[in-house]
Amino acid sequence: MSKVVKPSTTTITAARATTATSAVKKDKKVVPLQPLFTKDNYLWMIIGGVVIALGMVLMSGGKNQDPNVFDYNVVYSFTRITVAPILIVGGLVIEIFAVFKKPKVTAE
Repeated sequence: MSKVVKPSTTTITAARATTATSAVKKDKKVVPLQPLFTKDNYLWMIIGGVVIALGMVLMSGGKNQDPNVFDYNVVYSFTRITVAPILIVGGLVIEIFAVFKKPKVTAE
């Protein structure tokens, strides 16, 4: 049998007290955190999402006139096989760009 050792509350309180006093002693100016994404990032994310959605719609479009006949031209059309996947991959590239885009630095 092993003993379960619980940390004492005095140790935790003492550790918190030292960090609180050390923060007061430094007298540094508190700078608020910048948001992770800016308005530009969200705009590029929306554009990427629209491009991906457009690619999905183009990939799904078209139907046969007669359901008993398989029409290769409709199923394997240039739009479904080439254009739609390019749009989807392009939209994913735009999304990656939107996530990694750094905000513009403004002079203070």
